[in-house]
Amino acid sequence: MENRLDKTASPYLRQHAENPVAWQPWDEEALELARERDVPIFLSIGYAACHWCHVMAEESFDDPAIARRLNENFVPIKVDREERPDVDTLYMNVCQMVRGSGGWPLSVWLTPDGEPFHVGTYFPPEPTSNMPSFGSVLDDIATAWSDPERRPQLEAQADQWATSARNELEGTPDRTREAPDDGFLDAAANAAVRGADREHGGWGSGQKFPHAGRIHLLFRAHDRTDRGTYLDVGLETLDAMASGGLYDHVGGGFHRYCVDREWTVPHFEKMLYDNAEITRAFLAGYQLTGRERYAEVARETFEFVERELTHSEGGFYSTLDAQSADSTGSREEGAFYVWTPKAVRDAVDDGTAADLFCKRYGVTDGGNFENNTTVLTESTPASELAADSVMGTDAVEELIDEATEELFEARETRSRPPRDEKVLAAWNGLMISAYAEGSLVLDSSYVDRAEDALSFCREHLWDAEDRRLYRRFERGEVGIPGYLEDYAFLGRGAFDTYQVTGDVEHLQFALDLGRAIRERFYDEDEGTLYFTPVDGETLLARPQQLVDSSTPSSAGVAVQLLSALSHFAPNAGFDPVAESVLETHASTLESDPLSYTSLVLAAVDRAAGTAELTIAAEELPAAWRETLADAYLPARILTVRPPTEEALSAWLDRLDLDSSPPIWAERDAIDGRETVYACRSFTCSPPKHDMAEAIAWLQDDR
Repeated sequence: MENRLDKTASPYLRQHAENPVAWQPWDEEALELARERDVPIFLSIGYAACHWCHVMAEESFDDPAIARRLNENFVPIKVDREERPDVDTLYMNVCQMVRGSGGWPLSVWLTPDGEPFHVGTYFPPEPTSNMPSFGSVLDDIATAWSDPERRPQLEAQADQWATSARNELEGTPDRTREAPDDGFLDAAANAAVRGADREHGGWGSGQKFPHAGRIHLLFRAHDRTDRGTYLDVGLETLDAMASGGLYDHVGGGFHRYCVDREWTVPHFEKMLYDNAEITRAFLAGYQLTGRERYAEVARETFEFVERELTHSEGGFYSTLDAQSADSTGSREEGAFYVWTPKAVRDAVDDGTAADLFCKRYGVTDGGNFENNTTVLTESTPASELAADSVMGTDAVEELIDEATEELFEARETRSRPPRDEKVLAAWNGLMISAYAEGSLVLDSSYVDRAEDALSFCREHLWDAEDRRLYRRFERGEVGIPGYLEDYAFLGRGAFDTYQVTGDVEHLQFALDLGRAIRERFYDEDEGTLYFTPVDGETLLARPQQLVDSSTPSSAGVAVQLLSALSHFAPNAGFDPVAESVLETHASTLESDPLSYTSLVLAAVDRAAGTAELTIAAEELPAAWRETLADAYLPARILTVRPPTEEALSAWLDRLDLDSSPPIWAERDAIDGRETVYACRSFTCSPPKHDMAEAIAWLQDDR
């Protein structure tokens, strides 16, 4: 048995190709090997930017003694959770069910048939007060498996856990309720307020994660009810994320999450999906408040993504690692991002600017992180620094900006965090949506990034003839049939790009992905959308993804997408799928709305009626674009159609539509001028030649 990971496309798996452990990828060859040898599988799941995955690799998987025990008594399998979220979801569910929590690296021991019987996360090389050593766990399991009396106990436990996992992941409630109505938005927003940390922002009293979906929920509820508390809680969270250590104050972009309640110290990996979803929340906050700081954060994040996570042909890479080499050459978490007063003064020519920067961002000799280094946080307002230094606030801010530019240049000479250069369809879809929205709210040029990435995904990951999407592109290799999140997130990205460009090609792609969702992932008998396609690999269970976690719920985004597409293809069966899923899971959403924000938003938007803006024109007029940039219109559908019915007929042929859908029908340009029709719930305003008037009609009608 040899280590086979050097032949894999995943950068994470290739990181382990030199381990003495005889790692196998998750494939039929590895599973058959376990059956032939009649030994358990040791399954290790992680990802390239995972700090504790690196730690366990260095402590255990590089240890020849540990490798010998793994190779002799198990078939060790490595899985990249970003490539195989189906495998990760399945066994993470078991870990959470058994342990009450989970995380990565995920360590699972399976029977040769793939049924789990022991599970954990990180195991240390030596025992601690609350954790056994990894070596002792391996020895105990190997001994038990070879014992004729103890092995049946392990197999019985595996059977029990497998049954529980199937029930949890595959089961659906009885459809005894209607989908939640418009009033449910208030109840869900109240739950978000009750759970909020009003002192430090966000949710919870320990680690702080970005919950972009909850922010959208609160903003949507404020827009509907005008309750100030909803807006306050959402803005408090944006402010905490923008001012604390989650945000990279030198280079832009967001880290994964913070380990403390105060948002000071992050886990330093930067994930594409976080920088997409958090940015969309800041764009919404900017539209609601006009606060320039929110627009600035969004712009700087877009600049970071373009600079550090963009493929030369247009797609987006996945992650930047948390670790990089420090001044001694050792790999340390956060080494690229942290500062000392000396490092600041060495990099900044102007001593006053260096001192102001240190005071602004809390850089001290003692630091707030390891080895007396400092994670930058906005510690002292510029106005206070101005008062203390007898300078104008503008002058202080200018000096700090100059220092920031010099620190950015100095940081570029440091050892950089490794980059995971696989391009994932789902995560690209999220970033495409963010850039599309940014092109409307901030700068029309951002749409070029959205279109480039969309073209990249269509060219490399989409099989138009078979209407099949693949998940991963890496080093020219395409692989892994797409999951629901790939189709749903990329479909939403295509639709959002259509909304801001009016290019019917993007709408056509979104419709193709919507039809594939209905055909491959919807189970009419169960009334639900599954995460894996009907013709996908058979695993222990066929999971659903209803919960919003580090990424939005794929089922929730799919329902949002299908609901929007039903306006353009009313006979394609999209609307019944969306309604069925919401009815099936109505009781689940009502029991815990904060865990299911994407589905909750899909339900309340359908109940309230989607805001439609149909523009009959050759293209979206620039002046109207500026008006839309300032208008908070959540879940709106913005569609540009040709100004005449004759020109529209060519579009219908391209989209495989028998007749003009209601959103376009009889909505011609009036008097030869660009015309906008505002509609909601089958009620429309008179045709208008003023976008501001159309928006006012929608806002009065909500």
